[in-house]
Amino acid sequence: MRLGIISTAHINRLVIPGAKASEKVDLVAVASRDRRRAEEYARTWEIEQAYGSYEALLLDPDVDAVYVSLPNTLHCEWSIKALEAGKHVLCEKPLSRHPADVEAAFDAAERAGRLLSEAFMYRHNPQTARLVELVREGAIGELRVVRSTFSYALYEPDNIRLRTDVEGGSLMDVGCYCVSGSRLLAGEPEELVGRAYVGPTGTDWVFAGLMRFPGDVLALFDCGTCLPNRDELEAIGTEGSLFVDDPWHCRAPVLERRRDDGTERIELEPVDSYRLELENLADAAAGVAPLLLGREDALAQARALEALFRSARAGGAAISQ
Repeated sequence: MRLGIISTAHINRLVIPGAKASEKVDLVAVASRDRRRAEEYARTWEIEQAYGSYEALLLDPDVDAVYVSLPNTLHCEWSIKALEAGKHVLCEKPLSRHPADVEAAFDAAERAGRLLSEAFMYRHNPQTARLVELVREGAIGELRVVRSTFSYALYEPDNIRLRTDVEGGSLMDVGCYCVSGSRLLAGEPEELVGRAYVGPTGTDWVFAGLMRFPGDVLALFDCGTCLPNRDELEAIGTEGSLFVDDPWHCRAPVLERRRDDGTERIELEPVDSYRLELENLADAAAGVAPLLLGREDALAQARALEALFRSARAGGAAISQ
């Protein structure tokens, strides 16, 4: 799969090594709004072709698929443009917090006969698959609670993650992982409560949420852009829990099954999640594997995010619609 990257965003530094390491992906082009910047970026990362506009990259017939790493508010717009140009699309998370925009993007994919996937890289990692498998097998009894967190400290007001005009904030940047992980384990939420601390930049610097799932399974999470580095997930059941210290980056994949009679460590081999998500798109485009994350998951994720924001604004509970 010949891949182009739309933008020179910081997140690319994590995706590019996976693309270069894969036998299924050939990174052939990068685009920036500034041609000189694109050319410098292409030299740095040893990318063959550089374009001074996103439109120019989309016109390249040698590009089969694009990775969209633009700011949040541009995700659906440029995903749709890429799809209409005949490219498959891997769009950085979150695709959108607006369900209607997500629907429009997947409608465009369907019309074009191309694939669109939201880039939650952790979903492709064997650590995540093993966690789901253990929960489904009843390794902790009946699932009752999912607890998760993701936070870091950032105080640069010009950083896009702290800017309201591009829908920055902690829930969109890192809390979306907690929402995704909770949904993966518990299904789709029936009721959501969100509360936020809005910092000086106008974005949510801390966001905490409570979600109720079918069977009265509860999920609690917090995220932040003004907190210490924290990332963990725990699935808690009637007979124990499964604790993951590195659930999102999966750099040191270990699951701990904690029960009253002791703790069992389940260690897995590290794998590049970014390479796996690109290879899933490549395999799906070639018709040899199903796309892991498509319309249904992205739409449900957007509905949950929007409900959490709605609850935080209104001060009550919200129903995912």
